[in-house]
Amino acid sequence: MQNNWFRIIFIGDITGKYGRRLLGKVLPMVKIKYDPDLIIANGENSAGGLGIIHKTAYELFQAGVDIITTGNHVWDKKDALTLLKEDERILRPLNFPPLAPGKGYTVFCSEHKGDALIINLQGRVFMDPVVDNPFLVIDAFLAEHDYKIIFIDFHAEATAEKQALGFFLDGRVSAVLGTHTHVQTNDLRILEGGTAYQSDVGMTGPLDSVIGMKREAVIKKFITGINQRFEVARGNLFMDMTLLDIDPDTGKTVNTESLRIFETNYEEQLSF
Repeated sequence: MQNNWFRIIFIGDITGKYGRRLLGKVLPMVKIKYDPDLIIANGENSAGGLGIIHKTAYELFQAGVDIITTGNHVWDKKDALTLLKEDERILRPLNFPPLAPGKGYTVFCSEHKGDALIINLQGRVFMDPVVDNPFLVIDAFLAEHDYKIIFIDFHAEATAEKQALGFFLDGRVSAVLGTHTHVQTNDLRILEGGTAYQSDVGMTGPLDSVIGMKREAVIKKFITGINQRFEVARGNLFMDMTLLDIDPDTGKTVNTESLRIFETNYEEQLSF
């Protein structure tokens, strides 16, 4: 029966070249073991830990990612201004100002299991206030787009805002999964209306770091209050991801699983 479900794997924020390296090494085995219909990854930190460029997007696609979502760091590299115009597989938040390049949604077409609507949203609490109200934007958007399978990457800081959006959309979308904090949360569940919810999927990168960056500079900034040059950390790599099985007839999520794969023993973790 499971083969009838539409299976999505969503990979947490891929951070820097070491995160990309791990993705390229691990994702082929993930695809063999879990046989997903669609792989989505947040790639806004794929270029040096901040931003996305043509080279890093290409590496993510080559590794097996189908759709890339982003967030508040999407414009940190100027390359993104043209990248998002050229490739509709790369999203920026839907509630960005209308003149921003790119799109906030795309449709992934599956030959045997129907289409999936993928949406990128950004929160406003503790975030850049330039974005429009995500609740009002998604409410109006869903009124004009009729799909069974609807996946949302909600790139936001505050767990309260994320939870509120999850309940607001329960029964209207298949999943609301959070990104941005880079910390995998233990609250993955299926809400009453059939919507999968998780405050944050996590990240792909170095474990012994502060959300992917070398610890020393981050600690020094907290101690001194002086800006430091942050660099992506290395070593002890891991990949956080969330698996969803969705009923293509109803759009409701029927099964969820939160996973963490370590570079040190990924072959063992992903063996049958």
